[in-house]
Amino acid sequence: MNLRLNSEYGTLRAVLMHRPGKEIDRLTPYNKDFLLFEDVPYLEALQREHDAFSNLIKESTGAKVYQLRELLIRVLYDRELLFDLMTQALSKARLTHLAELILERYSTAECAGLLTAGLKIHELKKKVPNLKTVELMDSAFAIAPCPNLYFQRDPLALTPGGIIFSSMKMEGRQREANLLRSVFEHHPDFKEHVKEIYSPVGQSHPPSIEGGDVIVISHEAIAIGNSERTDAKAIYAAAKALIAEGTVKRVYEVHLPEKRNYMHLDTVFTILDENLVLTYPDALNSVLQTSLYTFKDEKDGKVNIKREVLKESLLTVLEREIPHLEILHTADGNPDYSLREQWFDGANVFAIGPRRVISYNRNIHTNRALRDLGVEVLEIPSSELSRGLGGPRCMTMPLSRARV
Repeated sequence: MNLRLNSEYGTLRAVLMHRPGKEIDRLTPYNKDFLLFEDVPYLEALQREHDAFSNLIKESTGAKVYQLRELLIRVLYDRELLFDLMTQALSKARLTHLAELILERYSTAECAGLLTAGLKIHELKKKVPNLKTVELMDSAFAIAPCPNLYFQRDPLALTPGGIIFSSMKMEGRQREANLLRSVFEHHPDFKEHVKEIYSPVGQSHPPSIEGGDVIVISHEAIAIGNSERTDAKAIYAAAKALIAEGTVKRVYEVHLPEKRNYMHLDTVFTILDENLVLTYPDALNSVLQTSLYTFKDEKDGKVNIKREVLKESLLTVLEREIPHLEILHTADGNPDYSLREQWFDGANVFAIGPRRVISYNRNIHTNRALRDLGVEVLEIPSSELSRGLGGPRCMTMPLSRARV
C-alpha cells in the first residue's frame, strides 16, 4: 500500500472508516451547533446504517475496511504518543495536568474512546472520587467529543504525489486531524509509506485545508476548492509541494460560492469514471473563479510555481482535463428533485470502481439517472446517516485503488 491515489474511481482495494460511537450521543439540541453538527441522530440506527455501508463495501469489492478505533488503539500502546494526544485533548478545558492521572486510571482502549467520544467531569469523578475540579461543573466536558469523526474524508487527502494532512477550519475538529495523522505516522501498516506533501505542524496559525476540497482529476492534475473550509494560502502551499514532488503537473484552485451547499468541492462534483462527472445543476457555473498553478522555475534547489487566473469556466477546465467528458446532473436536472436530493448530498456518491458507486437510497431520482447511464448503483439506508449532511464520499477515506 503506497498511500497514493491517481484517480477517484479505480477499483477500491482499501478504505478507512469510523463507526459512529458514543460521541454521537453527546449531541443535544442545545450543543449541536457548538459541536459543529447539523442535527441529533439516533445512534443505534446510525450504527446500523454505517455497518450496512461498510459491509456493502466489503461484499461488493473485497476491499479491506480499516476502522479508525482499531487503528487508534494499536498506536496508543505507545505511551508517549498517548500522553501527547491526551494532553492536547485536555488543553481546551485547561486540564492538561490531569493527563497522567487519566492514563493511570483508564485502559488503552478506554483512552481511545475518550479521545473520540469525549469525557465529562462527572464521569472522571467516578474513576477519581477525590478529584478536585471546582472550576468546572460536573456536566462540563473535560474532553470535547468529535461527532463529525465519521466523516473520514476531511482530516487528510491522498494524491498522486502523497498525503495532504488537513488543517481543519473549525478548532473543534482539529483533534480529528491530529488523531488521523498519529495513526498514519505510527501504525505499522502505514508509517513506512507516508509521503507527506503538506502539513500544518509547526505553524502557530496555519491556513486551513480539508480533504473534502481535494479531488484527483487525472494522473497529473488536482483540483482544490477554495471554500469556507479551505484557504488560498494553504492551497498555494499544497500546490507548490505537489508540483515540487514531480508527479502532479497542474493544480486548480476552484473558488466556491460561500453557501452551505458548497461547503467542500466534493459537494459540487464527483468523478465516477474516466469521462463521467456527477454534479449539482448549475454548480459548475456557480464557481466564481478558477486559477491554475504550474511549474515556473527552480532556483537554489527550490521549486517556484506560477498562478494564472483562468478566463474560462470550471466546466471548460474539466473538458480539457477529461477527454469526451459526460456530465450528469443530480435528479437528471429536475429543479425540484435536484434541490431536495442535493440537500442530502446527491452529488456526493462514493465510487468503488469505474461506473460503480454507493449512494444514499433516498436520492431515488439521481440513482435512477445514474443507472440510465449504465452506472451500477449500490444503495445504503440513509435516514440517520444523512442527518450529518455528508454523503458516502464524505464518510470514506480510500487508502488504495487499482491504478487506472
